[in-house]
Amino acid sequence: MVDAVLKVETPHGPAWRRYNHDGYGQREDGSSYTGWGKGRPWPLLTGERGHYEIAASRDPSPYLRALENFSQGIGLMPEQIWDGPDLPSSYLRVGGTTDAAMPLLWAHSEYVKLHRSAADRRVFDLIEPAYDRYVRRNGDRKMLEIWKLNRQVQIVSPGTLLRIQANSPFLLHWTSDDWQHSEDVRSEGTAIGIEFVDILVPKTQRNPIQFTFLWLDEDRWEGKDYIVNVREQDVTAQSGGNSPRKRKLHRQGAIRVA
Repeated sequence: MVDAVLKVETPHGPAWRRYNHDGYGQREDGSSYTGWGKGRPWPLLTGERGHYEIAASRDPSPYLRALENFSQGIGLMPEQIWDGPDLPSSYLRVGGTTDAAMPLLWAHSEYVKLHRSAADRRVFDLIEPAYDRYVRRNGDRKMLEIWKLNRQVQIVSPGTLLRIQANSPFLLHWTSDDWQHSEDVRSEGTAIGIEFVDILVPKTQRNPIQFTFLWLDEDRWEGKDYIVNVREQDVTAQSGGNSPRKRKLHRQGAIRVA
């Protein structure tokens, strides 16, 4: 988790910004957001972090207290809190509300839900089928990889469903044995204007998948072949979990594993 980028410690507890370079929030001088500004921390995300702690079998109470501390007046929770230097002339102080929406009902809902989750000692609105599939890793998972002209996948694992996708109708001319044999498959259309052909790569496949396009609207061949190599892949490397950039950030202390 890149806490060094998104996490903000305040006198009332921790809060998180939405994402890097967020421009939705009051400006550095305290003036209002009018098309551009600086992204400020959201108490809502403190509640979401509390749910993460419950899922990790840890104590969510610091995040409940922070949400309560961020509230104003009769207990109204703001959309954003101020994380810049105190600006008394603009009534802005670290950990206090900005001029964004208050109350933010979404934040109140997250607070109520976090109380329920804390009482249950499990995430209240956990979607069991999704948790079972992606966390417990139960059931069959179909590996799907999408290739398109602006995202030309270079490698897929054996057993993957390779989807060749384009924005206009095409005939896919393809081979899995270096053109000793080939197949021609007409693309299927969708309601959103995307055309595709699916190739199920056998688990025993090791030769590359090669293909080209006949663009049907223009009656024109693409004029070049594309190649997708087939080999087993390291899941960690594939997801970037041990990329050179992440190793560098770890050395610099910018990444803390939650």
